[in-house]
Amino acid sequence: MTWMPYYQGDGVRREANIAPPPPWRTFPRVSQHAQYQPPPGMTDAVNAALHLRRPLLITGPAGSGKSSVIDQVAHELNLGEVLRWHITSRSTLHEALYRYDALGRIHAQNLQRSHISDQQPPQDDIAPFLQLGPLGTALLPTSRPRALLIDEIDKSDLDLPSDLLEALESGQYEIPELVRYREPKVRVRAWASRETHEVTNGLVACTDFPFIVMTSNGERDFPPAFLRRCIRYKMPKLTKPALTAIVAAHLQAAVDTPAAAELIESFDTRVAQGEHLAVDQLLNAIVLLTASNGPNDSQAEELRILLLRELARD
Repeated sequence: MTWMPYYQGDGVRREANIAPPPPWRTFPRVSQHAQYQPPPGMTDAVNAALHLRRPLLITGPAGSGKSSVIDQVAHELNLGEVLRWHITSRSTLHEALYRYDALGRIHAQNLQRSHISDQQPPQDDIAPFLQLGPLGTALLPTSRPRALLIDEIDKSDLDLPSDLLEALESGQYEIPELVRYREPKVRVRAWASRETHEVTNGLVACTDFPFIVMTSNGERDFPPAFLRRCIRYKMPKLTKPALTAIVAAHLQAAVDTPAAAELIESFDTRVAQGEHLAVDQLLNAIVLLTASNGPNDSQAEELRILLLRELARD
């Protein structure tokens, strides 16, 4: 990549040829399964979770690569596209299982009544107003387990981990709206897909428990009943060899340069001193600061400070 100051700050319109982004910032999102470097013990934790059909709970600071392992596992084991549930304080188990648009269904019924005669009863189809959530889709009966990422579960409401226990233990759930529906079989749309799956008598029950990765930044404790149902793995502290391997996997051409080596050394020192930094900050810095025709010395130092600011401070 070549350093190009596209924006000049002078208000003059220009036709700028903006260079391609680094590989981890291409859209639609491209899996980085080939570049992921599992830390020591991660492969054993993944295999334990797969053998025991238990969720894998990975704890570590933000930016340490907790969520990346699922892309590599899904690719290696041919588990299909990864389902993703990004947790906020408002996330609920219900939305993760399925979503039902009751108001949309009522509106459709009223619209039908206004366009047909009294002799014709309205056609009421519930299917268009139901969609399975990421967890609900992962628990569909399949010939191979699906891969599900539950990202930053420590950001959830206090009750969510306990609410998850029944679904994770039984591998099934009910859709009450379909239990009461006149038709025993309804095809319901899956999460992040136009595919539909048949649900019988409102019950969804997995035939092969999904591979579930839950990530936590370690900002809260979880109840013992939740923890005992998980395989737990704590991300180790980053070391210089590990950082070098990560950079080499993403930016092979840049890792051998003196500038990259110096950035890795500095990053390693700061992390060892307790500073909170993310690996993608290091990658960003190497991309820009080792670019051909890169920024001059004073500008390079300003960019270094900008890109490698500690995450625990403003």
